[in-house]
Amino acid sequence: MFLKFICAVVTRSLFILISLIGVWRVVWVKNNGLYWFLTILYLPLVMEMILTLRRGRGNDYKWFSPAIFLFLISIIPSVWILELHHQENKSNDAMCEKLDSTENIKSLFRLWRNSTNSSEPFVGLPLSSVCANDWILALHQILLILLIVGKWLLPAAGGLTRDQLSQLLLIFVGTAADILEFTSETLSDINDSSPVMVYIILVVWTWSMLQFPLHLSVMDASSDELSEPAPSLLSHLRTDIWSTVEALLLQDGPFLLVRLTVMIHFNVVHQMLIFFAIKNFLVVILSIYRLSVLICDKTS
Repeated sequence: MFLKFICAVVTRSLFILISLIGVWRVVWVKNNGLYWFLTILYLPLVMEMILTLRRGRGNDYKWFSPAIFLFLISIIPSVWILELHHQENKSNDAMCEKLDSTENIKSLFRLWRNSTNSSEPFVGLPLSSVCANDWILALHQILLILLIVGKWLLPAAGGLTRDQLSQLLLIFVGTAADILEFTSETLSDINDSSPVMVYIILVVWTWSMLQFPLHLSVMDASSDELSEPAPSLLSHLRTDIWSTVEALLLQDGPFLLVRLTVMIHFNVVHQMLIFFAIKNFLVVILSIYRLSVLICDKTS
């Protein structure tokens, strides 16, 4: 019981810490202290932690994770602001510190050591010199890693077995890799061609992140439903249908539409873009085929 309490508190504390780093970065790049009001978005997460610890003894819920959902609400606005600011101010990245080589990273550490040994009042100054794109990419990476680790640490609901949790975490790893590739590669492909397209990509990214609070893809029908004299089709197929629908509607379907738009409308074509567009197309076709097979097999 005590271990569950510690895991519940530590996980939500990490959520708040990463969100706070995102808000701090927004305040820095915008040079406007009013953006600290974004911390108001932490209040629902804090309230959820208090209610969960008091009523649920720290356990997460069976079908849905409020903690992960509220974490996304607290950090996604900061990511949006940073992405849009970066797209509008790419010309300012010429003199920044890129983290694309070992030598550059060592140089950043040397700068950090010099600042801590000097009388400089703000020891975080070297981090402010890192390129905006590297900052945003790191925030994306930490966000996705924390979603996976956080789900692992959160006390599981009674209806979620260890086998289902391990399956869910493996799904999260693959989903996170696809989402990170989508945002980093697609945003770099469009360059400054269309601000509207940046909004579309961020909307699709936000939509795809909804997969993480959901546990529907690994949840079986309840024993009560399966014990009915004539269980419904949905009771038999709930897990398979939801896993297929999630891949189709929340990820590969929207990703395919965006990539086709980039290739056809913006005339951006390269090897990796074609490969991932074909990958998304295959997943969409196979998902539709699997849905038809599942339904036909059970109705025949």
